[in-house]
Amino acid sequence: MQHIGIIGVGEIARAVVDGLSDGVENPPRVHLSPRGARAAAELAGRYANVGVCASNQEVADRSDLVIVAVRRPDAHDALAGLRVDERTVVVSVVAGLSLADLRRAVGPGASLVRAIPLPPVRERRCVTVTYPSHPAVDAFFGRLGEALPVADEAAFNVMSALTGTLTTHYAFLATLATWAAGHGLAPEEAERYVRGLFGAAGRSLADESRSLHRLAADHETPNGLNERVRTTWFDPANAETLAKVLDAVLADLG
Repeated sequence: MQHIGIIGVGEIARAVVDGLSDGVENPPRVHLSPRGARAAAELAGRYANVGVCASNQEVADRSDLVIVAVRRPDAHDALAGLRVDERTVVVSVVAGLSLADLRRAVGPGASLVRAIPLPPVRERRCVTVTYPSHPAVDAFFGRLGEALPVADEAAFNVMSALTGTLTTHYAFLATLATWAAGHGLAPEEAERYVRGLFGAAGRSLADESRSLHRLAADHETPNGLNERVRTTWFDPANAETLAKVLDAVLADLG
């Protein structure tokens, strides 16, 4: 698909545009909505293949694939009155907006897909969950890394709930750096080491021959430092609390 429309120009939309455009030969045309005018203008100024439309309807009229990337409370207003051609595919990246809700908003014609792109689409190395599987949509996200179609909307919502842990991970790392700075390290030195430590550890995730439990076991020794922190801090009660929070998030998404 060579004409991509995006309604709502927030962080994920910016990452998608970067992934489609930065250093890419023959990039697709990208048509941005006027929502998020400053970000849209900045992207149009940076990339020759990107333009800003006068309305959401113009985005839909110009595009083969339309990505809806607004916040959930804004979805109704953003899609109100939108007419979508039956040849157009609409991809919602709005957390918690079901296919049924999306269908009520855009009408009976267009093909509808939900997706969970994350910021690594910017580097074209994101695993993007999709539902239902659609050849054009899966190929589109394949250009930005990899598409991971799931069997049903319930599975999709579980995946969506998992994304709610992302900033907790960053906050955990920030807490480690702050602790180290409190014990005498320069803050920038502490941050640099924490980033390097977990950036290197993260690369081991590419080894899919080992389960996550196996990776954890392989990175600690009996009675060692890692085992001590894991069993003392991330104990069964802590793990249960995390599961309860995720259950609550999943209930909201359903």
